[in-house]
Amino acid sequence: MELRQLRYFVTVAEELHFGRAAERLVIGQPAVSQQIRRLERELKVELFDRTPRTVRLTAAGEAFLPAARSVLAAESAARSVAAQLTHGRSGVFRLGTVTGLGDRLDRLFDDFARHAPDVRVELVSLPVRERFAQLADGRLDAAFVRGARPEGNSAPETVRHPLWEEELVAAVPSRHPLAGRPDVSLTDLAALPLCLTERRNHPSLVDLVLDSCHRAGFTPVAGPATTSLQDALAAIGSGTPMWTVVYDGNARRVQAPRVAFVPFAAPGLRLPVELAVRSGASSPLLDLLLTALTGSHHL
Repeated sequence: MELRQLRYFVTVAEELHFGRAAERLVIGQPAVSQQIRRLERELKVELFDRTPRTVRLTAAGEAFLPAARSVLAAESAARSVAAQLTHGRSGVFRLGTVTGLGDRLDRLFDDFARHAPDVRVELVSLPVRERFAQLADGRLDAAFVRGARPEGNSAPETVRHPLWEEELVAAVPSRHPLAGRPDVSLTDLAALPLCLTERRNHPSLVDLVLDSCHRAGFTPVAGPATTSLQDALAAIGSGTPMWTVVYDGNARRVQAPRVAFVPFAAPGLRLPVELAVRSGASSPLLDLLLTALTGSHHL
């Protein structure tokens, strides 16, 4: 049994798709399939049920997954210790981050500088699935997450501490009639194409917006899919009538003169923000982090 086989197995188990797993691993799909087959032959069990359209874990695969993750986590921890000894990085706290944190990050850095001056906070920006994966194997010490736990997430052993709710605002072209309104309802936007990231990039955000539109009585007109906030704002700033949603913290900081940010009418749109840590993790640095973010001790 090889570590790479376990890594391939865990990645396929998370994606339930050999092609997407191969993309994440940056290798060819045949190599992933071949190594999984070798692992199954060695274990003498089938780990996946495969059909032309679906891939799912067998009962044996479900049972084997926690053990495989534990082995990979131990390997990652050993590499981390070796790296710390080699490069003197024992004073690094790796934190998975999200956009739009604004002043809260400033307060966090100030508190660490005051109470843990020898520790450097390293911010790591990753898609939500990868944040959970790196929490599970120890590459991240903690991570911010927004919204519900992603389907098939790679870190079921994490604990999530509620922090606050993130307000969303509508972004429309600055010359659009809605730009001058004190607030907008979703029905005001129903006729405009919605410029939104693909669901796999941020399932909680996409589900919130689409579900809210459906409850308001309409299915939004599909606009161009974007991969970043900058791309979405550039498309809207071109003047073409369309809209998107932006975290209020981002809207306050971004410079986009051709885009207007308009609050949603009550009750508004919000996503909960939480801090995810590994189950059972406890340290003065984690306590300091939660204190900086909430003003109270949680661990």
